[in-house]
Amino acid sequence: MTTADLAADRAPDAPRPHTEDLGTSPGPAVPEPVFGPTDRLRGTIVGVVIALIAVATRLWDLTHPTSDGTPVFDEKHYVPQGWQTLTGGDWIEDNPGYGLVVHPPVGKWMLAISEWMFGYGPMGWRFASAVSGVIIVVAVYLTVRRMARSTLVGALAGIFAICDGVLFVQSRMGMLDIFQALFIVLAFAAIVADRDQMRARLHRVWTQGRIDDSPFGPRLGFRWYRFAAGAMLGLACGTKWSGLYFVIFFTLLSLGFDVAARRAYHVRRPWAGVARRDLIPSGLSLAVMPIGIYLATFATWLASESSVYRYVVGTEVGTGGPFAWVPAALRSLWFYESGILEFHAGLTNSAGNHHPWESKPWTWPMSLRPMLYAIDYGPDQCGGGDCVRAQMLVGTPAMWWLSLAMIAWALWRIASRRDWRYVAVLVAYAAGIVPWFAELDRQMYFFYATAFAPFLMMGLALCCSDVLAWGAKSRRPDRRTLAVLIVAVYVALVIANFIWLWPILTGAPISNVEWGRQMWLPSWT
Repeated sequence: MTTADLAADRAPDAPRPHTEDLGTSPGPAVPEPVFGPTDRLRGTIVGVVIALIAVATRLWDLTHPTSDGTPVFDEKHYVPQGWQTLTGGDWIEDNPGYGLVVHPPVGKWMLAISEWMFGYGPMGWRFASAVSGVIIVVAVYLTVRRMARSTLVGALAGIFAICDGVLFVQSRMGMLDIFQALFIVLAFAAIVADRDQMRARLHRVWTQGRIDDSPFGPRLGFRWYRFAAGAMLGLACGTKWSGLYFVIFFTLLSLGFDVAARRAYHVRRPWAGVARRDLIPSGLSLAVMPIGIYLATFATWLASESSVYRYVVGTEVGTGGPFAWVPAALRSLWFYESGILEFHAGLTNSAGNHHPWESKPWTWPMSLRPMLYAIDYGPDQCGGGDCVRAQMLVGTPAMWWLSLAMIAWALWRIASRRDWRYVAVLVAYAAGIVPWFAELDRQMYFFYATAFAPFLMMGLALCCSDVLAWGAKSRRPDRRTLAVLIVAVYVALVIANFIWLWPILTGAPISNVEWGRQMWLPSWT
C-alpha cells in the first residue's frame, strides 16, 4: 500500500468523477476502475511466504498430543467414523457400533482421504485438517488483499490467521469444524471476487455508453465466482448443518452487492434491476445449488443396499399420506435426517444434558470459556519435576479480546463511510454466531466459533489499515510514524501472544507453575 493509497480518506471503490473523453468532460461519478490489487509479483511472493509459515506451524509435531496413541476429545467420534467410511465399502458411514450418525458425510470423507494417505494413526487423523488450515490462511490473505487493494493489509490478515489459537488448534485436530470453515472462507472469497468481476463488467458497459439501454441495467452474464461460492456453501452444509446459516447470509450479501453496484453505475431502477436480473440466478447459485450438493453428498448412501435407514418406507414410514408421491429413497433420507434433528434438539440443558466445557455464544467473541482437548500429568523432561501436557482450544487474547472493539469500529465505518468491506466481514461474522442465540438451551461449545474466527482476523486487519490510512493522510511526519508504530507494535503483540500460548496449543510439556501462568482467566480452568 502506497502513501497515496493510505492518504485517500474514503472507503474502497468510493466515487470519483468519470469522464467520457480522456478527462475533459465531467460526468456522473462512478467507482474508480480498480478491481483488486495490481502488484501481482509482490503479492505472489508475500503469499508464498505466508503459506510456508502456515505449513510449518500446522505440520509441526502434528502427531501430538494423543491419548495413549488414540484420538483425543471429539476426534474419538470422527476419526473412527472416517475410517469406517474408508474401509466399510461404498464410502458410507452406517455402522451402528459407531453410534448415531449426527453429521453429513463430507467432513468424514476428508478424514477418510487423509487416513487413506497415512493410515489409521495421528498423521492420518490430522493431515487433512492441517492442509485445510493452511488453505484458510492463504484464502484470508488473498481475500483481504483484494478487499483492501493492498498486499500489506492482506499480509496482516494472513499473519493474524496464522497466530489465531482457534484456527491453529482446529487445524491440528481430526474434527469437522475446520473443514466447514474452509468451505465457508472459500465461499466468502468467491463472493468478494464476484463483486469485483461484476463491477468490472458494469464499468465496461458504462464506458461504452450502454448503461441506459435498460432502466434495469445490463445483464451481467454467467457468474462463475458466484457459482463457485454456491458449490462451497453446499460442501459447508454437507459437513455440518450450520452451513445453512451462511447460505442465507451470503445470499443476502451477494444481492446487496448487486444493488450497490447498479446504484454506483447509475442504473435508473437498481432494486428492480436486481429483482429482474440477479435474484433468480443468485438464488439458484447460492441457495438452490447448495441444497442440491447437500443431497448429492448422500449419493453413495442412496445407492447402497445396506445403508442404515435406507429402506424404512413400509416399515418405519408409511407408504400413503400426502407425501406418497415423494420417491421412497428421499422419504427414507428425510426419516434419517429428521432423527438426527431430533437428537440435536434433545441435547438441552433443561433436559439434563451438561458438559464441563460447554459455553454459550455470548462468551465466544472474547474466548471467555475455551475448551480443554487433552491433558496429562506426570514426570517429564522438566528438570525432574512433574509436568503438564495440555492442549486447549483458546483464541489468542491479543485478537479475541478486541473482537467487540472491532465490531464497534466496523459499525461506525459502515454508518459514517458506507465501507462495504466491513459490511461483508460483519455479515459473515454474524452468520457464525447470531443464529446460536435462538436456541440457548442447547449444549454448545467454543469450537463452534471456528466458523467465524477467520472473519475476526479479516476485521482486525481492516482496522489496522484504517490506522495506517489515518497516519498516511496527515501532513505531519510524526503522525505517520505513530500510525506505523501502533500497527507494528500490535502485530508484534499478536505474535508474542501466540508464542506464549504455544505450549497449551500444542500439548507441549510444561511445569505446573507454567501451566498456572497460562491460565489467564478463572473461566479458562
